[in-house]
Amino acid sequence: MDKARGLTLDHLTLSKGTETLLSVDAHVAPGDVLSVMGPSGSGKSTLLSALIGTLAPAFAMQGRILLDGEDLAGKPPEARRIGLLFQDAMLFPHLSVGENLAFGLSPDVRGRVARRQVVEEGLIEIGLEGFAPRDPATLSGGQRARVALMRTLLARPRALLLDEPFSRLDTDRRASIRSLVLERARKERLPVILVTHDEADAQAAGGRVVRIGQE
Repeated sequence: MDKARGLTLDHLTLSKGTETLLSVDAHVAPGDVLSVMGPSGSGKSTLLSALIGTLAPAFAMQGRILLDGEDLAGKPPEARRIGLLFQDAMLFPHLSVGENLAFGLSPDVRGRVARRQVVEEGLIEIGLEGFAPRDPATLSGGQRARVALMRTLLARPRALLLDEPFSRLDTDRRASIRSLVLERARKERLPVILVTHDEADAQAAGGRVVRIGQE
């Protein structure tokens, strides 16, 4: 297995005081998904914090996190370029849909015309052509989820973390948005870690499942 590409959790252990919360040793290749399942309080959110570089001082980490062979130890969140999708779309209410997408754009995209074009192309890709001027409050739950996904992808992340982003969608929307997210991640060749309580999410992801705590 080539670990020079993808996301590697190299004997990663997270603890609080004398309590070990979780231990994971896994490699997630580009385009693959690692599903992490466990009850509330089992350390799933703490794992995501460690990956993006926001682990609270109360927690201790042993082992290494490597992205494309690079050790992320000591790197701030913005330098890691790891995208994160939450349960809530978390769109900025004071910005239009287009402005929300532009906010996430990679700094490599320069110039007003070029940025507008990338935003418009992104909206077309998620089936929301012409939605740039819309107020996020006017969108359905599924539409907000699609905008949140595209905003994350436009930042050109090197890996993607999914923090139960489908849990607040109804059954039909959940399946369609889940398919969209997973298909886009595979297309972009992103290593993905999916945190979920739902067996259907893990089955749809199709990769390795790590269970922490007691289900």
